[in-house]
Amino acid sequence: MQRVNEDEILDSGECSAEEIQGVLTVLGRINRWFGGVATTRKMVERVAEASGARHFSLLEVAAGLGEVPERVCAEVAPRGITLDLTLLDRAQSHLPSRNGANGHGAGARHGIVADALSLPFADGAFDLVSCSLFAHHLNSQQLAQFAREGLRVSRRALLINDLIRDPLHLALAYASYPLMRNRVAWLDGLTSVRRSYVPDEILAVLASTFSAEVRAEISCNYLYRMGVIVWKP
Repeated sequence: MQRVNEDEILDSGECSAEEIQGVLTVLGRINRWFGGVATTRKMVERVAEASGARHFSLLEVAAGLGEVPERVCAEVAPRGITLDLTLLDRAQSHLPSRNGANGHGAGARHGIVADALSLPFADGAFDLVSCSLFAHHLNSQQLAQFAREGLRVSRRALLINDLIRDPLHLALAYASYPLMRNRVAWLDGLTSVRRSYVPDEILAVLASTFSAEVRAEISCNYLYRMGVIVWKP
């Protein structure tokens, strides 16, 4: 199954505020039910295990409503791991409408609007830089640039949570409309699967971007999700 890099409707700039919120709500449901939250949680737990640290500042790029990192906060808290969140997105309309705490015991500064390929932060500004369902929006050159920026801004690791392209995954996406109940989310879901990477493609981009001292590890998780940890040297 070849990668087909087509634009998604949500990225067109033509969706109303109501349509945007509807799609983001569906994405939240997908992340809760089908491995999105679990994939990021496992990566955070892996970094905690490897580093021995229990508290991390985390920048979530292309955060949308921020539901994935906020739910991860709640799920790792019983293990004594705490996260301070910063949410970043390229569109103000994608971010939560209100500032304040995220409700899971970690502070979150909402509403930072910036370009993921040119992050407006100093080197090592955050322990972790994370993204969910973002990498497939980028071509290989953009993905390399994002990886460089994410690793520059992080002190410990860059975490990439994304879909795995597969014919069966696409078939499941076609059959998912009754669950989504949102035409834009369903059509964008089909496009997302077609333009997603497979693990070997992600690893090839990272290998061509960084020197041998930058180590990446990848896991394949529930329902065609991959988790990629790019460790800071």
